[in-house]
Amino acid sequence: MLLDTASLYFRAYFGVPDSVRAPDGTPVNAVRGLLDFIARLVQDHRPDDLVACWDNDWRPHWRVELIPTYKAHRVAVETELGPDEEETPDTLAPQVPVIMDVLDALGIARVGADGYEADDVIGTLTGRATGPVDIVTGDRDLFQLVDDARGRRVLYPLKGVGTLQVTDEAWLREKYGVDGPGYVDLALLRGDPSDGLPGVPGIGEKTAAKLLDAFGDLAGIMAAVDDRTSKLTPSQRKRLDEARGYVAVAPKVVRVASDVPLPDFDPALPTEPRDPASLDELAARWGLGGALKRLLTTLQH
Repeated sequence: MLLDTASLYFRAYFGVPDSVRAPDGTPVNAVRGLLDFIARLVQDHRPDDLVACWDNDWRPHWRVELIPTYKAHRVAVETELGPDEEETPDTLAPQVPVIMDVLDALGIARVGADGYEADDVIGTLTGRATGPVDIVTGDRDLFQLVDDARGRRVLYPLKGVGTLQVTDEAWLREKYGVDGPGYVDLALLRGDPSDGLPGVPGIGEKTAAKLLDAFGDLAGIMAAVDDRTSKLTPSQRKRLDEARGYVAVAPKVVRVASDVPLPDFDPALPTEPRDPASLDELAARWGLGGALKRLLTTLQH
């Protein structure tokens, strides 16, 4: 089981009231919510391995060079050397280091790579896996990794993580008319305002799905632009022709990386904390006793 950790702690932050606070009054709603999410996921799905995938860089420079608008609206501070700072709610940012410390003390693998997003870590680990993979994320971009033959599916939270949309190829075909790899083409044609992906003007989700159904894939659609006998409407042909520059670079931006250099780590689900003393200290300092007890009980069973 691969967790898109930031996606889950953002969801926890907005789903758990900020009246949930540490003894010193600091909000810990994202921390507590994430721990409860993990406990529920382990209880319901019993994975052998669990990896909290991390955004070492939420807006990699190599993606921005290809599409400058990529996540641009979410930048709080641009930095010369390291990753740009993402705009996050004031009371969420201080909780992220606490989440890191707690996961590390528990012994839950937390894996990131400099210059890459958690999505890329998930793509790489999914590619390496020899058995089934469940990806837990609120980010539809990862639908591209769905592969029934290899047991790869996305568990997309609808209400917390107790109600998950199990995304497999049948669901993708019914909803979008594409399979996993086809989702990349659909997403880049449609665009995604939340990621600053412009898409092809005038080509929405339904039109993109129809074009992919008619011409197979992005390459087939662009070949149809050059084929005057193809059944593109004049406006579709014009829009796609004008978007050639975007269409040429967008696949590299939208497709998750599959070859990220990752550190060595142990993905096995821990049955007891790696560092009990640190965990006790964190539990006392941040008022996490109840949430940690629930999670540890689940891990031990």
